[in-house]
Amino acid sequence: MNTEQSIDVLNALIVINNDRIEGYMKASKETEDSDLKSLFAQFENTSQKCKGELVREVQRLGGEPAEGTKTTGKIYRVWMDIKATLTGNDRKAILNSCEYGEDVAIEAYEDALNNEVENISTEQQTMLRSQLQLIRADHDKVKSLRDVLVEQD
Repeated sequence: MNTEQSIDVLNALIVINNDRIEGYMKASKETEDSDLKSLFAQFENTSQKCKGELVREVQRLGGEPAEGTKTTGKIYRVWMDIKATLTGNDRKAILNSCEYGEDVAIEAYEDALNNEVENISTEQQTMLRSQLQLIRADHDKVKSLRDVLVEQD
């Protein structure tokens, strides 16, 4: 296992969590629906927890934790879509965008766990699996709310 590669894998997930945090902060500011504000705050907390664990692990390895968010790529566009849809207060569109963003986060974790196993320790894999469960639970909450709206159409 190469420490630098481990740090790179963990830092990529820190950036994903930073994207989630920023996206849900923006989404919460843009919506007037109190239930969505509460949900977005929960999701932000999930990412704060995951990010904290990742940062501590990168520091333990002697690395410098990633800061900021991606300004290009899938996640950034998703959050911009959320902002645009929130302006119209289209609940179904908001939840669709959130679900897509959660799909991208899940994909990033699955990619790390499936394709970077040689670069992360057993303990790190356990931590990432636990974080992936939290993010999947957030995804399922969004999907459930969205599915209710689809059934009402």
